[in-house]
Amino acid sequence: MTHPLIPQIIDLATPVAETLGLEVVGAVFHTNQNPPVLRVDIRNLQQDTGLADCERMSTALEVELEASDIIPDAYVLEISSPGISRLLSSDREFITFKGFPVTVTATEPDSRIKEWKGLLVGRDETTVYLNLKGRQVKIPRPQIVKVELDEGKE
Repeated sequence: MTHPLIPQIIDLATPVAETLGLEVVGAVFHTNQNPPVLRVDIRNLQQDTGLADCERMSTALEVELEASDIIPDAYVLEISSPGISRLLSSDREFITFKGFPVTVTATEPDSRIKEWKGLLVGRDETTVYLNLKGRQVKIPRPQIVKVELDEGKE
């Protein structure tokens, strides 16, 4: 379950990231640790996300979080990159990773789970398109459980 402060934190962090040429891709607040840990994942829109990006975001976001007093008690702020191995969800990600190997997991009409491994061609409003060894496959979006980058070889 998402911590109730996460939407406020993302609303605060998003404009901070945008001024730095970054994008907030997620946040998690681990309150089961002492002190609690707030992790915000960012991505550089122009190049691979690096340590300098995380440092810039950390410095800028820390100022905003302290000024807003959203989190009144002590906490640790961590800024990180989500890395390359992840689920694809946004239109931007489907465009960015066109031609990359992916694994699509979907439910068949008879409730069986099926996986396809191929090169991502793209998606539209109703379908995800894969290239399976030169043959295009169309997978209806309502049946798709997840689409993730495949780190293995095609």
